[in-house]
Amino acid sequence: MFVSKGKVWKFGDNISTDHIKPGFTRGTTIKEQAQYCMRAIRPEFAQQVKPGDVIVGGRNFGCGSSRPAAQNFMALGIGCAVAESFSRLFFRSSINLGFPLLYCSGVSGAFDEGDVLEADFESGVVRNLTSGKVLQAEPLLDVPMRILRAGGVVEILRKEYQKSGTHA
Repeated sequence: MFVSKGKVWKFGDNISTDHIKPGFTRGTTIKEQAQYCMRAIRPEFAQQVKPGDVIVGGRNFGCGSSRPAAQNFMALGIGCAVAESFSRLFFRSSINLGFPLLYCSGVSGAFDEGDVLEADFESGVVRNLTSGKVLQAEPLLDVPMRILRAGGVVEILRKEYQKSGTHA
């Protein structure tokens, strides 16, 4: 079972990778970059978010450039993101980094800021533990689940190299 549970931070439609990982932070460490996560639309976010908190988004979450924006969520300890829809590039990049997310129609209307969300990535069941609402998301397929369980593509490759005796 692969489950994430945490307090909801709710965002709307068209949240871009520039909001999540601003371009001006390029050249700094991921930890430093994370301090600017969502600052343009929610200045207090990086200072107030707690490890295990979760993101609920609207449509087209993660649109924009190809930067590895989910690194900032991971550096802040965000447990997962559940949105109406994601940019395909953001979705694949996030999974490859080991950051869990789910497509879930109706999620924006089913959660308020501060509610507690529980998401089961294998079954696709998304629960609002505050209101009792239950939604059915698109469960992740085998390959994305394998990548998430391993902690990302880099971890899969590292383990394969270790098995073969090659050093990464």
